[in-house]
Amino acid sequence: MNAALISLGSKSSMMILDAMKQYFTDCDNLDIRKVEANLSSNEVEILYEGKPLRGYDCVFARGSFRYAPMLRSLTSALQEKSYMPIRPEAFTIGHDKLLTHLLLQQHKVPMPKTYLSSSATAAKKILEKVNYPIILKFPSGTGGKGVMFAESFAAASSMMDALETLHQPFLLQEYIETGGVDIRAIVVGGKVAAAMKRKAIVGEKRSNIHAGGMGEPVQLDAHTKKIAVDAAVATGIEICAVDILETPKGPVVIEVNLSPGLQGITAATKINVADIMAKYLFEQSKMRSETGKRKGADDIMKEISLESKDQVQNIVTNLDFRAERILLPKVVSDITGFNEKEELLIKARKGKVEICRYNIGN
Repeated sequence: MNAALISLGSKSSMMILDAMKQYFTDCDNLDIRKVEANLSSNEVEILYEGKPLRGYDCVFARGSFRYAPMLRSLTSALQEKSYMPIRPEAFTIGHDKLLTHLLLQQHKVPMPKTYLSSSATAAKKILEKVNYPIILKFPSGTGGKGVMFAESFAAASSMMDALETLHQPFLLQEYIETGGVDIRAIVVGGKVAAAMKRKAIVGEKRSNIHAGGMGEPVQLDAHTKKIAVDAAVATGIEICAVDILETPKGPVVIEVNLSPGLQGITAATKINVADIMAKYLFEQSKMRSETGKRKGADDIMKEISLESKDQVQNIVTNLDFRAERILLPKVVSDITGFNEKEELLIKARKGKVEICRYNIGN
């Protein structure tokens, strides 16, 4: 099994690379700044240092919001050939706070009250209605950059006047007083691998480690873990960090980070997060590879099943588990004729699942 880590070469990325080398037979370290995507009417060709990129069982791509278009392009081109823990569209969504919050809202993931504004003129009308203090955020930015704090209407209005010259949309978000404390949870494969509380330094609202914040280990309750996992699932990311605030009404998600730093949470929790990530990458890549080898048999089964639609077809396969969900092979959809618009009845007990069309009176 071979793999590639595509990144900017940060210390966290090197921690993951070293861990991946313990599981994969061959693991390449690729600098995203040396990757090219050549688009034609027939295909997208990915080059590294001017040469076609070799094939990999696993590709883990990381990088800042500045490289979001490239990350989406190369993962789109490689997704049919390699296992990747981040869906291509997630690089656009996850690096844009506007799109992230819209998806969280659609999936009913709790978050602070958030307003989207396309211009300073429109935002000033919102400022007249909100409670203060308030947070202003640019769509892109990591490590707490692009986040501003306004204590009053006058302060917020002055910021708007300055921001108007930049001609870009931004978010207005209710400020939740937590004493400068938030929670960072690392989600890997539908589970919280590690979590820490981060506390901002005196005079700083941002609790990010890069902004001087201090971390300490924390045990999350089942509800908070579920919210972290739901946020990852909503954005299509199997490995990420989810930042959460504890409020009187319960935990709320403030951000999903595709390329989180690992030094702080590793030091705080004493958990080898990089190893957990690498092991998950290897297991999923192995499962994908084994499933792929059976694809020919699935195609044959699909063809012979067309003769008799009512006949029971036996399919021997491994199941693909994604964020605690079971994905069935495509051949199952082909045989059953099920589609996402119809209601299905699921009967489940230990060791057995039965799915059939739902009819009143069942």
